[in-house]
Amino acid sequence: MTVSPGRRRTAAFALFFLPGLAMASWVTRTPDVRDLLAASTGRMGLVLFGLSVGSMLGILCSGPLVARWGARPLIAAGTLATATGSGVIGLGAAAGADAVVALGLGLIGLGMGGGEVALNIEGAEVERLLGRSTLPAMHGFYSLGTVVGAVGGMILTAISFPVLWHLAVVTAVVLAVLVPTIRYVPARVGRRTGSGSGTHAQASARPAVWKEPRLLLIGGIILALAMAEGTANDWLPLVMVDGHGFDPALGSAVYAVFAASMTVGRFAGGRFVDRYGRAAALRASAIIGAVGIALVILVDNQAVAAAAAVLWGIGASLGFPVALSAAGDSGDNPAARVSLAATLGYVAFLVGPPSLGQLGEHFGLRNALFLVLILVVAASFATPAARTPHPVKIRPLCQVKRAD
Repeated sequence: MTVSPGRRRTAAFALFFLPGLAMASWVTRTPDVRDLLAASTGRMGLVLFGLSVGSMLGILCSGPLVARWGARPLIAAGTLATATGSGVIGLGAAAGADAVVALGLGLIGLGMGGGEVALNIEGAEVERLLGRSTLPAMHGFYSLGTVVGAVGGMILTAISFPVLWHLAVVTAVVLAVLVPTIRYVPARVGRRTGSGSGTHAQASARPAVWKEPRLLLIGGIILALAMAEGTANDWLPLVMVDGHGFDPALGSAVYAVFAASMTVGRFAGGRFVDRYGRAAALRASAIIGAVGIALVILVDNQAVAAAAAVLWGIGASLGFPVALSAAGDSGDNPAARVSLAATLGYVAFLVGPPSLGQLGEHFGLRNALFLVLILVVAASFATPAARTPHPVKIRPLCQVKRAD
């Protein structure tokens, strides 16, 4: 069936919302899960490594699988894995089993790593068809999902609702939305077509993008700002609890504030990007995010820490979607470029949780955030790479130029 760009955009909004809901639901219960496991900061970092491993497996497999089968099967499989992972985390927490929680996180990482690369390819395609900046709003729905998940998690944490039943409900909700929505993603988006020399030309095009300094700089921006976002997703409640003395419910509330700030930044950011350009938007994001992270590290005051979460959220909000748009418009074969840039960005999910956990074990979680701060400051100097040198012709990602 033929699906209009507007309907595809609405479906993308819903599909971006689901992983945000699942991720925030888990994150807000991190202190409870840590307590159920009786895990130290270092052990918790190792448990979170399951999320990192799953994310990298997902993103490393997603590019070839999207090229072979198209984005839709990967989005469906990824969302299903994310839903299943939420339930497995609940089971592992209830049983006090580190390995089971790590497995559940691995499933969430696998689903988000693979499914979101495919979903970003679909989102970039819809953005091209509509002819305006829409990826920030799509990622805004991811952030909206985190707000809903965080508020729900905060309330359920406050009333000591069991982690198992909380995450089981999240699993059911994700599946209930996925089933009727996935059919609005066209089957061939991102899929390579062609035969003979045409196929060879497309196969050889992907390695070539790894050699482009501009695209690698854009990938570095994504890595840094994704690290800022992912660090908050993994550690912000614990930073507030262990580093600033909040109780678990208020620590979850600060994360909800962060998620709300991300949402506002992404919904409002599209107009800023259209007016001032991608480079200016990314530079502003990096500077604002750096200020927020620095305040969390350096100022020993709960009110300042909560306010800094707002700056942190706004600063991290546009990095991933705007830099992905820049990557897709940086040359030919936009699907491969989006896949590559997203892969570089998701490296943050591999190195972030265990690195910060080990640093936090030795120096405290607040001091561990200096690593993130340095990366974000460095990204601010790379933002000129995101400039669009000339108007970009709208071109569907499923179109492939055949060789003569």
